[in-house]
Order: sequence, then C-alpha cells, then structure tokens
Amino acid sequence: MQVPSHVEYERATSVEHALSLLSRPDTRVLAGGHSLIPMMKLRLAQPEVLVDINGLAELAYIKLAGHELRIGALARHADLLDSAVAGELFPIFHDAERVVADPIVRLWGTVGGSLCQADPSEDLSAVFAAARATAVIRGQEGDRMIPVREFHLGPYETAVGRGELLAEIRVPVIPGAGSAYEKVARRVGDWSVAAAGAVLRLGGGPGQPVIETAGIGLTAVGAEHFVAAEAEEFLRGRVVGAESFETAGAIAAGHCHPVADQRGPEDYKRHLVAELTARALRRAAGRAAVRAGAPA
Repeated sequence: MQVPSHVEYERATSVEHALSLLSRPDTRVLAGGHSLIPMMKLRLAQPEVLVDINGLAELAYIKLAGHELRIGALARHADLLDSAVAGELFPIFHDAERVVADPIVRLWGTVGGSLCQADPSEDLSAVFAAARATAVIRGQEGDRMIPVREFHLGPYETAVGRGELLAEIRVPVIPGAGSAYEKVARRVGDWSVAAAGAVLRLGGGPGQPVIETAGIGLTAVGAEHFVAAEAEEFLRGRVVGAESFETAGAIAAGHCHPVADQRGPEDYKRHLVAELTARALRRAAGRAAVRAGAPA
C-alpha cells in the first residue's frame, strides 16, 4: 500500500490567506489534486504543508474582459469545456478538454493546476502556449505577468515562486483566428503519445489567404516550452495550403526531442508530430475561413 508521508493541512479562506500560508517552507497548493496526491503516495512529492484553495471562489471564473479571455486558475476543466465564450473564440480549448482524462477528473481538476503541474505530457500547456497566453502570478507584493511560453522552466518546474500563486491565465483574443488541437493517446483519457495545437490568423483575402500569425504548441515530445517556434516562423506570410502545413509539420518534427518509452519509439513520435501538426493547422485554417465568411 502506498501512503504519503506526514503532511499538515491548511484550508485557505481567501487569496491573501493562501499567500500567507504559502510563504512557509515546503508548502504545496491543493486544488484538484489528481496529479499531486498520486505523486505524494509515491513520495515523489513530500510537502510539509498542503494549502487547500478549493474554497476560493474568486479564482473560479471564465470571462471576456476587453480583448482578453480571462480564466481563473481554479476554473475546472469541465467549466472550460462548457464555456460558450471560450469555445466560440478558441475552439482549441474544447478540442483539448474533450481529451483530458475523463468526465470525473474534468469535474474536479483545475486549469491552473494542470499548468502548475508542468507535466511534459499535459495538454493545456501546449494549448495556452499556442494561444500565446499570459500567466498572472500573484504574491503578497502584487501580480507578475509571465508569458506562458516562459512559465514552464522544465519538467514539473514553473516560474511560480515561494509565497506565490497562479491566479489567472489571460488569452489575447485574435479577431478572425481559427484554432484546433489534435492528440493521439493509447486509450481514451490517457496521457498523450503526442499532440499538437494550432492558432492561426489569416489575411490576404479569400482568393489566396496567407498566414499572418501562427501559434503551434506540442505536447509530450520534448518541445522547448511546449512550442514549435521554427515551424511558426516558417508559416508567417505563407499561402494557406497543404504544402505549407505539411512542411511546417516536418519542421516541428525535426526540432522537438521525443524520448522513447512505453508509449512508442522516437521515430514514431516524430511521425506523429508531423502528421498532427499538419492536421491541427488544416482544421485551424478551416475554422478561420468560416469565421471570415469564406468557404472552409
């Protein structure tokens, strides 16, 4: 039987209370707990204090504010999947949330917890990286704004410091953008073997649309900060089409660093990156064309 080591439990009654508790040494935030508790059972994580933030309703929201979609860190996966405004502006969120674990996990697991776990196979990290989101990290001295592309410092390591809390994720709304997420897993709800997300803004008119901006996020394949930066750069200014997307997929596959494991060998994962990136780009471009009123 796997049992965690001794740990103290504190229930935060406000964000300020949570921050004061987190200033103590060896503390960890408890939100959904679906990743942290198993790690504690295996003693891969051994915090001295758990700070339960589940009562902080002020961090559980999804709303449009000006030109940003703002997602509270305590919003549940199910909330994001059910959000009409999130799905309308960024279909990539609904694509990804449908393949995050199972309905029970989605009802309790949190968006912020997924980002802070920083698991290399986590879906939303790639999604927010593709969308060029910003993380709002709150401390007792105020807020820090960190691009999600700089938020993850390495596996299971983030920019959130001692005495700080991820409070919100802000996603810039891109008029007319299309987005999509593609994932391959061994079974429904499993961690990714590989996955790719894309956010595209098109220009140039309906006759020959070109890619003005591209965001590509990769999961489970060792992409630095979950991003396929070289493929993004290649696409900028390119004409929309299968050739551009397939080349971008090949570039993404060539610049990631998958590791052979029980989910597959390295060459198989690179093949998936190329294929899934191209698929995500095609779907994102089709959705952008629909929003612009052109044939998909």
